[in-house]
Formats: sequence, C-alpha cells, structure tokens
Amino acid sequence: MESSGADDGAVERVVSLAPSATATLSAMGAGDLIVGVTTHCGLDRPVVGGWLNPDYDYLAELAPDLVCTADGLQAEIAAELRERGYDVCHVEPDSLDAVVDSFATLGRAVGRPEAGEQLAADCRDRLAAVEARVPPRGRDEGDPRPVVYCEEWGDPPMAAGNWVPEAVETAGGRYPFCDPGDRSREVSRERVEGADPDHVVIHHCGHGDRADPGLLADRGWDVDGAVHVLDDDFLNQPSPALVEGIETLADLLHGENQ
Repeated sequence: MESSGADDGAVERVVSLAPSATATLSAMGAGDLIVGVTTHCGLDRPVVGGWLNPDYDYLAELAPDLVCTADGLQAEIAAELRERGYDVCHVEPDSLDAVVDSFATLGRAVGRPEAGEQLAADCRDRLAAVEARVPPRGRDEGDPRPVVYCEEWGDPPMAAGNWVPEAVETAGGRYPFCDPGDRSREVSRERVEGADPDHVVIHHCGHGDRADPGLLADRGWDVDGAVHVLDDDFLNQPSPALVEGIETLADLLHGENQ
C-alpha cells in the first residue's frame, strides 16, 4: 500500500480516480475536499474520465493537491501521475484487513488522520458484531456453515477472490472457490456444481444490482442454492460499502433476526 501527500491540513483539493476512494473519503466526512471524480464514482463532481482512462488535461485544470487511485489496474496511472508531478495516494488492498487499513491511509493522505482512524475503528466494530451473531467457524468435517458461491463476472464466469472469501467467512459462510487474497478466477460449471452451494451471490462488476438472477439456470447449471443479486459495490468495492455488504450477506445466510 503506497501513499504520498501533503502535510496534515495542507490538502484542499482532491481528485479521486477510484470509486472506492470517493466512497471512503465521503464516509469519513472528507467529501468536501473532492473536486473531481470518474464516471464510476457516486458523487456529484466534475468528471475527469473513466476508471482506466482519465483525462489528464482536464485533471490538470482542476489543480488537485492530491490524486487518489486504487487497485493494481490503476498502478500505471498512479505512476504516470507521479511523473507528471502530482502527489498520489495509491492503495491496493487484497484482504479484508487491508481494506479497512486503507481507510486510515486515505485519512492521513488528505490531512484528516483522526477521521480515517475513526472510520476504520467503526468498521472493525461492525465486522466484529457480525461475527458475534453468526455460527462459529467449524472444522472441515461437520461444518454447519452454508457454502456460498460469489460470482464477480459472468462471461466467463468468475469466482470472486481478494477479500470476498474473508467476507463470506465473516458473514458465517464457507467459500471453497478461492483462498483469501487470491485474485478472482474463472470457474467451471463442474467446480460450482461439485461444491453444491447453499447460496449463490451474483455481484457482477459494473452492473449494480441489475444482474439476472436466472443466469445460472440459463447456462444449464444444476445448482439448487438460493440465488441473490447484490449491488456490486457491496462486495467488489474496497470501501465501507464492503462492510455493509458483509452485514447484508450475513442477513441473507442466517436471517435478519440473528
């Protein structure tokens, strides 16, 4: 996780090229600093292009003190921005802990360390509350937790990786498709059917909550588990939305009243 920025209090103008950074800064009360975003960010600010194709000329017109990027797919953009003389806060979390740690990193980068630390602490408390209300993790044999298949992309089918395996476990499920920290990977019909998931969670990137819940049946996959469509931000975005996604997932797996 890399970060650079001005001294505390010196950042007044931020361009966020990562939806996760936009959401995280807004959640900690630092949205007032953001003067530019991408088309994928949920904040009403001037748009400087897409996630992977920012308009560098327009970005320069906004004269940011700091530019925020995220994920390995934006690493080259972060490097290009540094070559152009910008201060950049770039984070690449690949685990649930790293996602929450990145909130404090962003807070420090924009000169609001207390807000970032508080947001991280609040999110850790929420995750602990989820773990306290779902069945404990059992052993391999006789594990009572439901098997969950999370699909990040549909063509080809991709089992979600990174922090999603930990998200499922925190929500009281089992996830036999990727190890924590592994990248999302293509998955076969035989692999999914063989795992016999109790729940299927569809959260295709860029689709919001508009994915088709009948897509597994349309493929001819023999899966009997309950199918849920979640807004992709809830599991794909390394921001406080992920914590809400885990809370939502726990409700789906174990009932809202547990």
